[in-house]
Amino acid sequence: MNYARFFAPLALQAASQGLTYPLVAMVASRGPGGPLNLAGLAQANTVMFALGTLGFGLITTGMVHGRTREGFRRFQVLSLRIGLIVVAIQALLCLPPIAHLLFGRVIGLPPAIEAPATLTLGASLALQFLFFLRIPFQVAMYNALASARASTATMMRIVVTAALAPLFCLAGWVGPLWAVVCLTLPVALEVVVSAMLARPFIAAMSPATTPPATKAEMFWFNLPISIGGYLLSLSAIVLGAFVARAPHPEQMLPVYYLALGLATPVAYGATRVQEVVLAFGTPSTADRRTLHFAFSAGMVMGLLPLPMLIPGLAELYYVKIQNLAAADLPLLRVTALTLVAYPLSVAVRAQGEGLAGLSRKPLTVIAGQAVFLATAALAGGIFLVVGLPGNLIGPVGLVLGNIASTVTLRLLLVWSGKSDQPTPPTITATG
Repeated sequence: MNYARFFAPLALQAASQGLTYPLVAMVASRGPGGPLNLAGLAQANTVMFALGTLGFGLITTGMVHGRTREGFRRFQVLSLRIGLIVVAIQALLCLPPIAHLLFGRVIGLPPAIEAPATLTLGASLALQFLFFLRIPFQVAMYNALASARASTATMMRIVVTAALAPLFCLAGWVGPLWAVVCLTLPVALEVVVSAMLARPFIAAMSPATTPPATKAEMFWFNLPISIGGYLLSLSAIVLGAFVARAPHPEQMLPVYYLALGLATPVAYGATRVQEVVLAFGTPSTADRRTLHFAFSAGMVMGLLPLPMLIPGLAELYYVKIQNLAAADLPLLRVTALTLVAYPLSVAVRAQGEGLAGLSRKPLTVIAGQAVFLATAALAGGIFLVVGLPGNLIGPVGLVLGNIASTVTLRLLLVWSGKSDQPTPPTITATG
């Protein structure tokens, strides 16, 4: 029961922030091109998130090095600088020749999906920077153990996005570009509210009694953590490339991304099992209590999207709201049912990563995530050759990647030995 009480609010916050993307999917899919716009937007978001993983470890970095007044200021500067570097790289990828090389040649998108992907990647430059601008304010509240206060801004963003999406549709502001606008405005408001909520905690920070870490030291602390996040994001791009090369990509890609749009938030919520392990677990791979909890939580979260497959609800959400062709509903149902195992595999992987954190062996996490990428790429290639439908290549590849990552991580923990000194319990939240 203690595990569930601790896990539920973290999972709810993590999952709910991902719901903003399915919400704006209706804006994208109602423009000229229909669901193809959604597939392009999803591909652009995947690339944007892959670039943004350079700051994947910034929250952890800030919680370690940004507790004092001087340390927080240096951390804030570092976060903004990394954000500017990421935005510059993203802008470079938006140049027509490079964008065509990325989306058309490397990922293999058909022209009808490549065009909205290129457009939305460029339109998302401000959105990318806002995410980095928000991080220091989140860190200030997390360090003050005010995670509930931090989640207030996130929940407000979701409510605003939910209100704007139908308004945009009613006003005729539809298509991939307006979908990005619908995403960006609530995030900008979230940054402002986060800054206001974090202000008293920043003002109350005590001066450093010892020289704080330099910005360079903070960067090198952040980098290994971020590499793992990058590998996971790259895996999504790789699987998308295989789906795009399977038969009928104009049909399979929208089906895959619509089903994934509901599975991804709950899978992201399942990653909060890692915090349960850090707070309550032991560094032993024989810790069955948190493993059993990971299985239970993952199974429950995997079932959460299934009510949307019920006749009537499926037609309302996928056909009327998301503009999917009614003839493609059977394909979507099969895809969604296959994705039931996705949150479960994520939860078990997160439990293993929590054990690695308690054992103070972060390199085992990176190794596991590298195996995730290799497994996803190998599976995608094999599935493409044997003729597996495109809508199943992604789901099965994701599940196999998580399983391979978990097995690798656990074997490395057993092989390398485990530290007897656990990491102090942490309270984290995502935004």
